[in-house]
Amino acid sequence: MADRSLIFPADEYQQRTARLQRSMDQNGIDALLLTTAPDVFYVTGFLTRFWESPARPWYVVVPSHGEPIAVIPTIGADLIQRTWIKDIRTWQAPNPRESGVALLSDALRDVVSERGCIGVPMGLETQLRMPLADYFELEKTVTPRTLVDATACVQRVRERKSEAEIAKLRHICNVAGQAFDTVPSFAATGVGLDQVFAEFQIACLCAGADWISYVAGAAGQGGYGDVISPADARPLVAGDVLMLDTGAVCDGYFCDFDRNYAIGPPGDAAARAYDALWQATQEVLGTITPGQRACDAHQMLCDALVRQGAEPGGGRLGHGLGLSLTEWPSISAVDETELVEGMVLTLEPSAIIAPGKIMVHEEVVVLRSDKAELLSPRAPAQMPVILP
Repeated sequence: MADRSLIFPADEYQQRTARLQRSMDQNGIDALLLTTAPDVFYVTGFLTRFWESPARPWYVVVPSHGEPIAVIPTIGADLIQRTWIKDIRTWQAPNPRESGVALLSDALRDVVSERGCIGVPMGLETQLRMPLADYFELEKTVTPRTLVDATACVQRVRERKSEAEIAKLRHICNVAGQAFDTVPSFAATGVGLDQVFAEFQIACLCAGADWISYVAGAAGQGGYGDVISPADARPLVAGDVLMLDTGAVCDGYFCDFDRNYAIGPPGDAAARAYDALWQATQEVLGTITPGQRACDAHQMLCDALVRQGAEPGGGRLGHGLGLSLTEWPSISAVDETELVEGMVLTLEPSAIIAPGKIMVHEEVVVLRSDKAELLSPRAPAQMPVILP
């Protein structure tokens, strides 16, 4: 067996597969059917932007014992042969008369007994990346085998990042940090927010990102109204608070954190909100540990903001991070997921400045055995000022 593969050595993927197989044994699942880019990459190292095309599905079967099977369109054969996967079954796609279901059914029947269970992630924060009609056809062709929900089986394994994964996440956070440092060189009064977005993406790429999957932000007098809108051409003016938030990618791993900037000296309310967010994040950085729950972390952030004299914003205040821009758990009042060592999380408190005006602060951490370790470069303790 080759000891090298794409992105990581083969041993990294073999260990991941073994952890999944132990989880499958514990959950009575005889094989996993994986259909999404993060899940397929997690097991194989198969990394490509070709997932953007919906014309072709891609499948990986992980048996409870033995090595994974790739069932993929022929166009991906050369790339996946550079991974550690040896059992590769291909068909010419797209083809309206042959969508790979027969080949996939054969692979599943090869590794699952007639009364066995095939696990497919079906719950929150999962999706099925294959035509629904093909899924129904697959159900019929593998009968009497049953298709069951494998969400927990996969998520409990993927949520604990290996040291190799943590190194990738730290790297892309540092890349984005370098790009954030350059913002004062191109964000100024009179420059359109859309131009700032464009220049920031260029800065991320120049710093070493492979691509920029997500950029959002806002600018407004003394604060902003939301954090997901696309940029418009409105020029920055004195008194604005500018926020940029990025999900840049390197070797398949995402960063996700933001930075706030004052255009000219900030108003008192904006300065107080920034300070409250920074101090609240600093407090929780020192108190969040494995064994707590996601909802506990949410309460800790809210309580810390209140102690700083700020009104917490609504919704979740952070989330998991890794091969997707947002992963489980949600740091929200209703998510009781236990926090475990090796989880990579964003801490994302928000504060209400005035009706229709908020500020959001975000950092990336990994949970160690007794503390949180920052992966993103820490934001300045005072809001950076870009002079007009």
